[in-house]
Amino acid sequence: MSGVDEEKYDGMLTHMAQQHTGGITELLDTFFGFLRRRTDFFVGAEKTYAQRVVLESFSKHQNVALKEKEKEEAAAAAAQAAKKKRSSSPPPQKSKIVELADDELPADVPVVKSSNAPTEKSEESSSSTAEVSASAAAAALAKADGSDEGEDGDEEKDEDDDPTKVKPNSGNGGDLENYRWTQTLSDVEIRIPLNADFAVKAKHVEVVMKKKSLKAGLRGKAPIIDGELSHLIQVADCFWSIEDNSQLVISLEKVNKMEWWNQVATTEPLINTKKVQPENSKLSDLDGDTRGMVEKMMYDQRQKQMGLPTSEEQKKQDMLGQFMKQHPEMDFSKAKIS
Repeated sequence: MSGVDEEKYDGMLTHMAQQHTGGITELLDTFFGFLRRRTDFFVGAEKTYAQRVVLESFSKHQNVALKEKEKEEAAAAAAQAAKKKRSSSPPPQKSKIVELADDELPADVPVVKSSNAPTEKSEESSSSTAEVSASAAAAALAKADGSDEGEDGDEEKDEDDDPTKVKPNSGNGGDLENYRWTQTLSDVEIRIPLNADFAVKAKHVEVVMKKKSLKAGLRGKAPIIDGELSHLIQVADCFWSIEDNSQLVISLEKVNKMEWWNQVATTEPLINTKKVQPENSKLSDLDGDTRGMVEKMMYDQRQKQMGLPTSEEQKKQDMLGQFMKQHPEMDFSKAKIS
């Protein structure tokens, strides 16, 4: 059965699972009870047939599950090793040219000037031209860098420190008065303590999920969540369950799997998504392009925290280094570049 066909009945089976508060044992008992009452599965063939078919199907899916787990663990280990290697690597040195007077230069370092100038005046003119060209190149790079940091950089810093936004919890979501929510790039999980004085079952709960709204709570009482969602969800892939006969757990599948939610309902306080800390173990769930984007974001965030250049800043430093190599006739000794 292909992956698409395998997921064909997920919605119906998820609904069935939600009605069985006794867990997987109760669900399996219902399934085999149906086969006993409505089919000849147990008595229609030789005695060992039913048991053999069940065990074959069980072994098949167990093997698939174990292989998938091994792949996930291997990917997580590789990501952890890469993180450790990056953290142990020496930080890149920033290129910096400091202005020195001619008498401050070491004796073995010649001052680069025009080699074919016939007079002292021409030499000074040529040297000034080289210095102006170097300064102009440095100014152009500084201007490009400043345009990024002066506008986008200031906005990013302001947003990082925005006092009107809440710091995310350990699950990259929010801890609210009546419930807690967490998220990955692909889904959101909401945990609602029901605070009932009885053992809660599925029939006691009302959950209505729509593409842009959510309503949830105990039947006959005011909903705990009731409002417009801040982002769109895939309703067919969403589900809910009761845990420990006391807590409602709702899983929402995001439509856009390349962004972090800053709130679930539009009436909630906003969390600061700039402070979200994605787990390396989850990167294996992403496609190549998305994973590369997330890894770059994580790298730049760590570099900023350590006071080191981001990937874009390092790229500009490398460009400057290449420019200096391609133009050895220019005198960079008096150009101020930081």
